[in-house]
Amino acid sequence: MADTTRITVTLPAEQVAELKKLTDNVSGYVAEAVGRQIRHQLLGADLLRHQEEHGAFTEEELSQARSRLFGTAADADGPASAA
Repeated sequence: MADTTRITVTLPAEQVAELKKLTDNVSGYVAEAVGRQIRHQLLGADLLRHQEEHGAFTEEELSQARSRLFGTAADADGPASAA
């Protein structure tokens, strides 16, 4: 089990009510959400750094990335669809 630290977080009452409908493990749910947000921000920073070093992504590169991420028909035989 990973090291944990207890903290106090203040959330709007409506969010807490909805959260309790979704899970009995509020701490686990919040930890997963925080982890996703951290990965999202780190990925954004990596993409920005890549563009600073190599120039802006082309429309073709962006289209290919969308196909891989969202499994569009254009990438039906690619790795994203091999599950």
